[in-house]
Amino acid sequence: MSIHSTSIIHDSAVIHDSVEIGPFCFIGEDVEIAEGCSLLSHVVIKGPTKIGSNNQFYQFCVIGEATPDKKFKGEKTTLSIGNNNIIREGVTIHRGTVQDKSTTSIGDGNLLMAYSHVAHDCIVGNNNVFANHAGIAGHVTVGNNITIGALTTIHQFCKIGDYSFVGMNTSITMDIPAYIKVAADPARVIGLNTVGMTRNGISEESQVSLPAGFLNGSLPHIHYATPMP
Repeated sequence: MSIHSTSIIHDSAVIHDSVEIGPFCFIGEDVEIAEGCSLLSHVVIKGPTKIGSNNQFYQFCVIGEATPDKKFKGEKTTLSIGNNNIIREGVTIHRGTVQDKSTTSIGDGNLLMAYSHVAHDCIVGNNNVFANHAGIAGHVTVGNNITIGALTTIHQFCKIGDYSFVGMNTSITMDIPAYIKVAADPARVIGLNTVGMTRNGISEESQVSLPAGFLNGSLPHIHYATPMP
């Protein structure tokens, strides 16, 4: 394990011998970091947080911080991050709250670009891209193989379906079905994400066989996010 002399590591942190920790990092209580991870510099990770293997954390990101949600009273909620994620400059990811499932979860192979934000109790799947300053509010679910454009905001409790695409500077206050492209403020459907589907191995034959509602933009099952009862 390589730890720069200026970094501070809590005694309870469990860090694999292969992890590299650069200058001026802070690793707090109840943090676990698996093999192959690197913290370049000025990275803050607080716990309880469990991080998988081969993740890269760039400078000034803050991982596992307590949520600013006013209902939060210091409960010991958690954050889980999978494998092979790239967390760029200034990214913030908050732990969960007891009002939901007490955890925030990030899957595998995601790219979170500079200053993007994942709020409390969010579930983020695999192989997604959050462009610069994209932000998701609490209790949002993001599926797999999704691109979220720069400066996009997603309202609490929304669900973003697999293989969808969100254009830059989009404001989302409703669920987005799988395979769909949306853009604008407020968000509107602009077609199928054929590029994303092709890149992820979905054949043209499968694409054209999608229901007519996907093709004409009617999407009767799209609905606005509502809070938990």
